[in-house]
Amino acid sequence: MLGELAAEAGVPEGVLNVVTGGNDTGQALVEHPDLRMISVTGSTGTGKKVMKTAADTLKRVHLELGGKAPFIVFDDADVEALAGAAMVGACYNTGQDCTAATRLYVEKGSFDETVASLRQQTGTPVPKRQTEQLVVRAAQDFEAFYEARRGESAGSAEARSVLVLTVDGKGVVMRKEDLRAATRRAAATRKHKLRWRLSKGEKRNSKRMATVAAVYTVAPFVRTPEEFLRSLAPLDSRDLKQAPRPRPVAKRVWASLEKDPDEVIEEALLDAKHRDPAQEKRWVVVVDGDPRQLALLTASAATHAVPVTVILDIIHVAEYVWKAAHAFHREGTPEIEYWAMTRLRSILEGKSASVAAGMRREATVKKLSADQRAAVDDCADYLQKYATYLHYDAYLAAGYPIASGVVEGACRYLVRDRMELTGARWRLHGAEAVLKLRALRASGDFDAYWTFHEARERERTHASRYADGVVPPITSPTPAVVRPRLRRVK
Repeated sequence: MLGELAAEAGVPEGVLNVVTGGNDTGQALVEHPDLRMISVTGSTGTGKKVMKTAADTLKRVHLELGGKAPFIVFDDADVEALAGAAMVGACYNTGQDCTAATRLYVEKGSFDETVASLRQQTGTPVPKRQTEQLVVRAAQDFEAFYEARRGESAGSAEARSVLVLTVDGKGVVMRKEDLRAATRRAAATRKHKLRWRLSKGEKRNSKRMATVAAVYTVAPFVRTPEEFLRSLAPLDSRDLKQAPRPRPVAKRVWASLEKDPDEVIEEALLDAKHRDPAQEKRWVVVVDGDPRQLALLTASAATHAVPVTVILDIIHVAEYVWKAAHAFHREGTPEIEYWAMTRLRSILEGKSASVAAGMRREATVKKLSADQRAAVDDCADYLQKYATYLHYDAYLAAGYPIASGVVEGACRYLVRDRMELTGARWRLHGAEAVLKLRALRASGDFDAYWTFHEARERERTHASRYADGVVPPITSPTPAVVRPRLRRVK
């Protein structure tokens, strides 16, 4: 029909030729020496074969290959620019383009703004729930991606380096139906004292705890207690001559609301074992003193027969020390700083037991009341309870990290910056998907994951529909030799 229309329109003979046929015809066209350019719309496999064959005669090629082209929108995107680009990408050439944008994967922080901007640009409302469902679908291969990575051989790394595991928890406000059973029961029975406002200590909503984990490798960094204390000073008053701290390598951070803490900790141990199967590195676990997490970490390490050095985060210890200092001195005075810093220095020198005994003795000598000395006793109890994990003199000499800054940063980026928006109450599946996508981005794995995810999507939506999951070849396995059948048109 196209040829007939061209003839009726007066197109000279030979300017447009319509050739029909199958694979053999296409092969002949690509191989013919008189053709100077080939344009193909088809699958990626076909495009590779056309490009390879066309290279023999230096033909130009233009390929529009298969697949769906998604827009991926993170929460720091320029939404106004995105909306215009998405409209052009979807409607270019009246939508008859293999690279036309047909899907949007939008991070939850951009949902409302993206949907509103698309509606303004296109005049078509995009359901918010549909956009949220795309995020859940985009994150569905998260576990399979890392499981596949653990099946690959681990890359070689410096055997003397330190392998660090650290775990923390962060609460997320959830809808009641997505709270854990115990929290849901407590929320159902909780009653507020006042009708119109919350009393001191009351919470408007209930939270579900996300377990946040980090695994990374870092070079040893030997320091003295004095050098570490100087690193805690504000940036404008630090010693600029201090040696730069080594950066974490191959850092992976992630968080989960769906999984229990023991599952996340088990995953962290498996990730670490993949990095160091021969246990040539020195394994360090940095904790914040949460009894359950500490018990789960030590039990999991024992199950895997992995020797680990457990270190209590010094920043949490410092918080207890400063609270105790307020029992003896006023806020903002040189005396309170001197009291706190001298006790911290002694703790870093491995003298936590002496510090605990000394502050109790000082509170007794000064005859502090029970209320006044409560923070002192809390600090002393904390130091005595976790004395096994407070050998900071040995940790610093070995070059181990003694603070959990990596996982604290992960809690902030993965959870707090996104999940703690005013008034937000999350559904479980949506929140879990957002955490996964943010974790991939923070770990530097998003590009590799997206390639993996696209392959899995093709398997689910295409290859699985064929018998035994085998997609028939695009060309015959043994193509017959075909002589060119075209004639030169003068």
